[in-house]
Amino acid sequence: MADVELQVARQNASLRIQVEDRLRQAIASGRFKPGQRLVERELCELLAVGRTSVREALRQLEAEGLITSFAHRGPVVSTISYEEADQLYSVRALLESFAGQQFAENGTAEDIAELERRVAEFAEAAESGSGSRLIAAKTAFYECLMNGSGNAFVKQMLTSLHNRVTLLRMTSMTQPGRLKHSVSEIQEISAAIRDRNGPKAAAACKHHIEMAAKVALDYLRKSEAGKS
Repeated sequence: MADVELQVARQNASLRIQVEDRLRQAIASGRFKPGQRLVERELCELLAVGRTSVREALRQLEAEGLITSFAHRGPVVSTISYEEADQLYSVRALLESFAGQQFAENGTAEDIAELERRVAEFAEAAESGSGSRLIAAKTAFYECLMNGSGNAFVKQMLTSLHNRVTLLRMTSMTQPGRLKHSVSEIQEISAAIRDRNGPKAAAACKHHIEMAAKVALDYLRKSEAGKS
């Protein structure tokens, strides 16, 4: 499913932001795997951009925790431990529950209509089998959820967590049977928000994150056990 298109079109958003987005997508889809070294020259060729743009993007992704730089080795795709992931998902469940409740209680009709479109796009992406389309659709859903909450600070904190969980998102969604449940879970979130049921929306958001965490943590547990 690592079918990310890497070449960047020089238009609209700044070149640096486009390069950041392409690299995030490549990491999220598994095109670049945890522990893989990222060579500037190779990235320049893949992305069809100059070294300055690549270096700026790598610095941003390092700030987000997606990339780690080592002396004498350079940048590599970060790995995430079981303990780190457990903590990350716990905080994310709290924040997204709050965001979902705030959206249900305060979101506009336009916000709700946009959320329903994003849910439909995610369901279509799940049917398509395209890894890049799936990641883009899920990212758009979360962006809409955060915007609909109307809380800029929650959005800021969740964006940071989402960037970090990028390392696990495709792992979680592609485990056998998980994607079908993921679609159903975000449909439940959307329905609760549409019904203006704040507590139900919060519970649906919490359930969705807990189920994703269960799958991702189980994968990490087995992976770490296999290395010991």
